[in-house]
Amino acid sequence: MKDKKTKRRYKEESKEQEYLENWKRERASFLNYKREEGERIDKVIKFANQALILEILNILDNIYIAEEKLPKDLEKNEWVKGILNTKNQILEFLKNQGVEQIDCLKKEFDPNFHEAVEMTESNSKSGVIIKEIKKGYILNGKVIRSAKVKIAK
Repeated sequence: MKDKKTKRRYKEESKEQEYLENWKRERASFLNYKREEGERIDKVIKFANQALILEILNILDNIYIAEEKLPKDLEKNEWVKGILNTKNQILEFLKNQGVEQIDCLKKEFDPNFHEAVEMTESNSKSGVIIKEIKKGYILNGKVIRSAKVKIAK
């Protein structure tokens, strides 16, 4: 009789231990899922504004083009100063959103950051960027638009 009780008790303890181990595994699995899901959500939030930011960058490109073609006699114009202040506000907003400009002039061409649109003879070393055609940008460490550049042959 004592053997049967001991066996049953051992069996029950074994079952309890098995349930506990399974519970621990499932809990660990759930915690891993929860952590991974949190990371995925953070990533989605980080890049959720990417389409909007790209549209703003197109507007900013037009402001840069207008600024380049600005006649000298209008540089002191209050209206022009207001537009240029708006450009600075847009740049500050983009910076706060995690957007950085890709610095490229006089740097080695890197296909991860640059898109070559033209190669020209130059006094510069071959493969060096001699002109930036369109600015490139990085959002939270990810290139969202490559800089379009002219490089030396």
